[in-house]
Amino acid sequence: MQALDRGEVSVHMDAQPAEVYGIVADVTRTPEFSPEVKRCAWLDGATGPKVGARFKAHNKVQRGPGWSNKPVITAADPGREFAFSRTEFGGGTMQWRYLFEPDGAGTRVTESYEVVRPLSAFMWFVIERVCGRKDRRSDLRLGMQQTLEGVRVVVERSPHLT
Repeated sequence: MQALDRGEVSVHMDAQPAEVYGIVADVTRTPEFSPEVKRCAWLDGATGPKVGARFKAHNKVQRGPGWSNKPVITAADPGREFAFSRTEFGGGTMQWRYLFEPDGAGTRVTESYEVVRPLSAFMWFVIERVCGRKDRRSDLRLGMQQTLEGVRVVVERSPHLT
């Protein structure tokens, strides 16, 4: 069984914190950037980020079955912080957070996760044996790096955002 507790990645973006927040907090855009998230939709009449709002995310890794979860927004502070918590049956609870800090003329964006309740032994079996993911910590770090680099490309390419 792998050890998984927390991780984070930071990337500088040549855009203002509120502009980057607007893209990150629109969870329907997450599939444009994340290598694992394939679809996201707001639930229960929600149309945007607000504490308590929920969305459904559909995830998939290269090998094995896909899965879905229904995170709840725990922080929605434009230009400062966006966070959500997701609990999956057997998959424990993870808190995902994005912090937006002014950095010169741009923004330092930090994406992080923290395992609040650990994954079950059965879920580790599925991750390791069925999905073939031998180093989940590295997978998540690479995914965060790819996600933030994708957001950076979009915000820096959009003249109305910078």
